[in-house]
Amino acid sequence: MPSGKKEDSFFEQVYEVARQIPRGRVTSYGAIAACLGAKSSSRMVGWAMNGAHLLKPKVPAHRVVNRNGMLSGKMHFGEPDRMQQLLEKEGIAVKDDKVTDFKTLFWDPSAEL
Repeated sequence: MPSGKKEDSFFEQVYEVARQIPRGRVTSYGAIAACLGAKSSSRMVGWAMNGAHLLKPKVPAHRVVNRNGMLSGKMHFGEPDRMQQLLEKEGIAVKDDKVTDFKTLFWDPSAEL
């Protein structure tokens, strides 16, 4: 567990990992799931990201994309282009709802935590 606390819920663990994604980098739902020892739970990570906008401290859910770099969660940001706008504000180029340099910008939480 990233925090070392066994009592953290899965969603809380997801948020803790997501808060560590560096500005200007992205990761995937699957990478977060694998980091937490639940490799087949990428959809659960997605569900956690759906509610992340309500939390404090903030969770940079816009930095979490699918395994191909697609902005698959963009519909949960209110405005259709809000996720892309947040990424571009951090210097991440997006074209056709996909991070253009995904492999270079990918942050592996397992390697960092």
